[in-house]
Amino acid sequence: MARTCSISSYYIVSFFISHFKSLIGKLIPWTNSLPYEILSLDLSTRLHFDHDAISKASTDFGKILQKYPSAVLYPSSINDLINLIRFSYNCSVPFGIAARGHGHSVRGQAMAHNGVVVDMSSLKNGIRVSWCNGLGFYADVGGEQLWIDVLNAALDHGLSPVSWTDYLYLTVGGTLSNAGISGQSFRCGPQISNVHELDVITGKGEFVTCSKRMNSELFYAVLGGLGQFGIITRARIVLDKAPTRVKWVRMLYNNFLEFTRDQEYLISINNNGMDYVEGSLIMHQSPPNNWRCSFFSQTDQSKINSLLDKHDIIYCLEAVKYYDDLTVDSVDAELQVLLRGLNYITGFEFKKDVLYLDFLNRVRTGELKLQSKGLWDVPHPWLNLFVPKSRIMDFNAGVFVDIIRRKNLTTGPVLVYPMTRKTWDDRMSSAIPDEETFYTVGFLHSSGENGWQILEEQNEEILKFCGQSGIKIKQYLPHYTTKQEWMEHFGHKWNIFQEKKALFDPKMILSPGQQIF
Repeated sequence: MARTCSISSYYIVSFFISHFKSLIGKLIPWTNSLPYEILSLDLSTRLHFDHDAISKASTDFGKILQKYPSAVLYPSSINDLINLIRFSYNCSVPFGIAARGHGHSVRGQAMAHNGVVVDMSSLKNGIRVSWCNGLGFYADVGGEQLWIDVLNAALDHGLSPVSWTDYLYLTVGGTLSNAGISGQSFRCGPQISNVHELDVITGKGEFVTCSKRMNSELFYAVLGGLGQFGIITRARIVLDKAPTRVKWVRMLYNNFLEFTRDQEYLISINNNGMDYVEGSLIMHQSPPNNWRCSFFSQTDQSKINSLLDKHDIIYCLEAVKYYDDLTVDSVDAELQVLLRGLNYITGFEFKKDVLYLDFLNRVRTGELKLQSKGLWDVPHPWLNLFVPKSRIMDFNAGVFVDIIRRKNLTTGPVLVYPMTRKTWDDRMSSAIPDEETFYTVGFLHSSGENGWQILEEQNEEILKFCGQSGIKIKQYLPHYTTKQEWMEHFGHKWNIFQEKKALFDPKMILSPGQQIF
């Protein structure tokens, strides 16, 4: 009898709570832009409308744009995401939903004005390392997981992902929605080229497992798809045997042609070549050491500054060779062969030998230093471009030598390094130049609270120069404000992109902050 009464009491209380929520929405004026019926969902207790939650979700690493959502969801499970999207999909006027990982976008891409931002860090889908005959070693990783945590979990098994970004405190879902690039991309491809399988929640609220062989249309759409077709909740990542240490070399040039020729030579070596190749500019306003890495000693910096007095711009070629206990006796000889014949300035070759983990996580040290000084959470008007190899000399003359040097504004690293089209899959959504070799150029500016506008003007001048000169660049982490600009960005992929949007997110609910549709 007591059991029956207990069950009856449970249903009475549940009924009361459900109707109380509904009553609240009717009795108290509902000023939120979301339908008040959202309060009747089971996930409503995990929806936050408070100032702190809204304020945090209204900004990002860029600190340039601010767009306020109506609510922030802190999901306890994937079902919360499914139910939220389905609710929006079935509304007479659907509201936008944006998945936010570590908040590292710079142009509001993970914002949802008057919609709902989903704080993906609330999910705890974990990391599981496995092996099978068909795939070898791999890791099943929650889309909310940070790459640094994926690395540490894999290293526990003597393994590692093969493709990286320079900064590891980014979410798996976030980088796979863009591409995920670094100095390893020439060899292994971007991170999107190293995924076996995904779990995705589409804009219809459908939970779909997809791969190259299963639901492949969604698989290729989501990778590099800027969050337009689904939210990644799990990715099966390629793993390989992890090295233990790296030989890390930086060489300086005052001739851009020789600098790029040597970079292209190093990425062309297929067997036993370099494992990482990047490059950067060194100028008085962009010194040898910066927040990305403190590579040079004080003595080295003094030597380099003397060189800068003779040349306004120095080009730094950065290369890395991995090794372990099996190759420790041969790595120095192999490195010497690889560097033989390079045309860097005599006497300006600098070497380090560091742990593999320390190399991959090199940016973190700089981040912590800036955080301690209150200089990390500042505006970052970044501009990242892909430049065709055939026009990189024109880009150097018009941008590096003219605009950057003339304006003398640059406050942060300027990266420039090549990658090859063959390591990318054209079926994926990401847009890259048509040429086989193209360059990544990154202007990683930071400024004071009111100083970003002048750097943004410099970005606009760079883009204007490229347009007027006919340099067919592609933006990486793109930011456009018109449909025509997006059509030009995607080029021959635009029609397919639209078709897949209509198929997987027909009511245009997902990632409204990208401003594509």
